[in-house]
Amino acid sequence: MSRVGLLATAHHLPERVMTAAEVAAASGIPEPVVVEKFGLSGKHVAADDEHVSDLAVAAAGRLLEDHDIDPASIGALVYYGSTWKDYAVWQAAPWIAHRLGCVNAYAIEFDNVSMGTPVALRLAKAYLTAEPELGNVLLVAACRESYLLDYTNERSRFMFNFGDGAVAGFLAVGADRNLLLGSHAVTDGSFSLQVKVPAGGSVEPPSHATVEGRRHFLDVADPAQMKGGLDEVSLPNFVAAAEGALARSGATLADVSYLCGIHMKRSMHTAITDALGVPLERAAYLDDTGHMSGVDPLLALDRAVRAGEVADGDLVLLLAAGTGYTWAASVIRWGADTTGRNEGAR
Repeated sequence: MSRVGLLATAHHLPERVMTAAEVAAASGIPEPVVVEKFGLSGKHVAADDEHVSDLAVAAAGRLLEDHDIDPASIGALVYYGSTWKDYAVWQAAPWIAHRLGCVNAYAIEFDNVSMGTPVALRLAKAYLTAEPELGNVLLVAACRESYLLDYTNERSRFMFNFGDGAVAGFLAVGADRNLLLGSHAVTDGSFSLQVKVPAGGSVEPPSHATVEGRRHFLDVADPAQMKGGLDEVSLPNFVAAAEGALARSGATLADVSYLCGIHMKRSMHTAITDALGVPLERAAYLDDTGHMSGVDPLLALDRAVRAGEVADGDLVLLLAAGTGYTWAASVIRWGADTTGRNEGAR
């Protein structure tokens, strides 16, 4: 089976920063709670005229320029970011590809919100394995969901860490480094209707009443029921996704060198690292960006690599969960391939 490697990454964050103090002032939550419990020192917020496609183009453009990659050489461009984009009922991928000059790429788009990175890596590997003639895939994801927050709605307070940003990844077939190994996911659809923007779809079309009722912001149907249910299954499902991906990579939890996850409250982050046996200092924590839908794990990896925190031979676990609810993981063997075998070829 053809080897697929993640050969380049890049990210882009908007200039404006919303501090923890500003989040506290907007929400009425004490600043120490925002910083210590939410684990948020600040987050980036897009400008009014800075949309998902703009963020994605900035991140992908940086990747192509930094690594001297000809946009015309891209076989496929995959957008996997926030489902809330420049326009409703619209695909961002073709517009992003056009703006980047990826004239020979076909554009693919799928909606998988916060679990996006591990799922996107899994699908990109599948595309390149099934159609090696593609040669490569450019992944792009962006989030502008800070604009979907109603800080007066206490039901949605766990989402007040949502910020804006974008990331890009370049995967190629026949690679000899940064090999993408196994992936795994677990879904529990019983939570599907809990987190959503209530109005704007066919169930509740937009109207004067929905606008006046502030029904076009993220909301939680029953916070107590959701919390109670997730408290029982979330940590076991994170572990199950991780163990499944590692098993498909011929590895175990003991082999994990670095963890790239999504931003969440500090207590859950610590619980996950404890359950996986990963030291806190080897687990990225995005306290200065908050949570950005599907962006987080690839952003964490890009930062860690640029900071020299990931070395050749490290086994990197990318772990995420998203409303729906799906928990997903993918594994990368960083650096040159010295195994002499194709891990994860199953």
